[in-house]
Amino acid sequence: MSLAGQIALVTGGSRGIGRATVLTLGRLGAHVVINYRNNQAAAEETLAALTADGQGRGELCRFDIADENQIEAAIKIIVDRHHKIDILVNNAGVTVDNLLIRMKPDDWDQVVGINLKGTILCTKAVTRVMLRQRYGRIIHLSSVVGQTGNAGQSIYAATKAGILGFTKAVAREVASRGITVNAVAPGFIETEMTAQLPAKLQEEFLRAIPLGRFGTCEDVAESIAFLAGPAAGYITGQVISVNGGVYM
Repeated sequence: MSLAGQIALVTGGSRGIGRATVLTLGRLGAHVVINYRNNQAAAEETLAALTADGQGRGELCRFDIADENQIEAAIKIIVDRHHKIDILVNNAGVTVDNLLIRMKPDDWDQVVGINLKGTILCTKAVTRVMLRQRYGRIIHLSSVVGQTGNAGQSIYAATKAGILGFTKAVAREVASRGITVNAVAPGFIETEMTAQLPAKLQEEFLRAIPLGRFGTCEDVAESIAFLAGPAAGYITGQVISVNGGVYM
C-alpha cells in the first residue's frame, strides 16, 4: 500500500497513538502535518523521527482543536501550501476520570471540548476541502469505552460514543463525493496515559483481554493507515475495534 503524494493531517500527533500514526503514514509515503497544542518538544521529536534518514516528509502545525478560528486558519495554511488535504486523522483527546457526581463543569467542558467538539470542528473544516477535490479519508479515534461504558469515565465515554454516531452521520453526507468516514475504537493500549494506572488495575484489565496482551500504539496506527489507503475505498461509516477481543 502506498500513500505517496498524499497530504495527511493528524491531530494530537506528537505522542502516543498520534505519534505512531504519523510515523506509519509517513512510512507509506504521505506528507504528514503534525498538529499539537502545547508540547512543542514532543512534536519536534516526532517530526525528527519522521524525517530521519530522509525516510519521511512532514511539518508541524500548532493549533487548538477546540478553537474554530485557529482550525480554519491552520487549514488555510495547509491548503495554500499543498493545495489539498487527502487524509484527516482526528486523534487528539483527553480524559478527566471521576465519578459523575464528583465531576466539575470545567472538567467535562474540557473533555467534551477537545474529544467531541474538536473532532466535529476539524472534520467540518477539512470536509469543505475534500468536497471540492471529490476525495478524502477521514478517520476518527473513538474508544472501547464509547462502546461499553466504564465506571468513572462517564463524560469520556459519552464523547467517544458521540464520535461513533457522528462518524456514521457524516459518512452518509459525504459519500457521494468520494469521501469515506470511519472510526477506530482502541481497547487498552500501552500509552503514557494508561501507564499511570495502578498495577493492580492494569492486571485486572489484562485478565479480561482474550488475546492476553495490551495493545500497542502501532496496532492502532496500522488500522488507521489501512482505512486511509486505497484498499479501504469501499468502507465507510464503520467502526474498527482494535481491542484484543475485550469487546466483540
